[in-house]
Amino acid sequence: MDWLNYHHLFYFWVTAKEGSINKASKKLGVGQPTISTLIKTLEESLEQNLFNRKNRALALTEVGKVVFDYASQIFALGNELLEVVKDGTFSQRVHVHFGVLDSVPKHLVQSLILSAQKAGPCVVSILEGDEEYLFRELQAHRVDLVVSNFPASIGDKKQFFSRFLAKHSVAIYGAKIFQSLKRKFPSSLQGQPFIMPSLHSKFRHDLNHFFQTNNINVNTIIETQDTSIQKLLGIQGMGLIPLPEFAGVELVKEKKLFKLGTLQKVTEDFWLVSSPRKFQNPIARNLMENFNWKA
Repeated sequence: MDWLNYHHLFYFWVTAKEGSINKASKKLGVGQPTISTLIKTLEESLEQNLFNRKNRALALTEVGKVVFDYASQIFALGNELLEVVKDGTFSQRVHVHFGVLDSVPKHLVQSLILSAQKAGPCVVSILEGDEEYLFRELQAHRVDLVVSNFPASIGDKKQFFSRFLAKHSVAIYGAKIFQSLKRKFPSSLQGQPFIMPSLHSKFRHDLNHFFQTNNINVNTIIETQDTSIQKLLGIQGMGLIPLPEFAGVELVKEKKLFKLGTLQKVTEDFWLVSSPRKFQNPIARNLMENFNWKA
């Protein structure tokens, strides 16, 4: 194949995003037979089937998934081109996409954004979600980097590369009504209400291990990965919250929360994760090599 028809590729891409030719037809304002013909022409030029067709349902083949990922990058770059031309400065701005777990401190995300902007002219997009969703998006090259509190390279090291950023000790915080628990900490936590991270997180696993090892049974009343929600509920006195110590400093200064004590040998670690790709985002590459974070 000597050339690629981007018009045909666009029709395939929209159909794949919409999930059916019928929906793509409504989206594009083009008849279904036309879309079917153009997708078929694209498949013939590539000499590959891009969809598995069964009872009018469409599912991407393995080759189709690869073509869809490349098409997504191509048309995202096209949108950037339009933005640059409209801008009038004609400076090349790279679009970099970050995936961020809900449990990652906003201070870390802010620092990453500032570092990206210092690395070069760029537009930054933030996608929040759980680990399964974000690492799937990373592997599909729909995000460039994921900020995580565990290394993704535990699984298939060929799919991901993880770079360690920082390790922080963890303390227990509570509203004023819990101040007396400072005495005899951590045994004083026995039976107390807790606002905990979700069960699937490594941080929750480490907390559970600490409590089990020290024969402490806590009363988990709320589970959430969002540290902002944890803090709000903790300030209202609904329960105790475990946080990296740097995350509680300002709240302690403002006397909104009180530090009850540090959990020995419990830390929360933070990582920057990328996925190998043929065309690396220059801003993402720079951050993977040079980004440093101090809370």
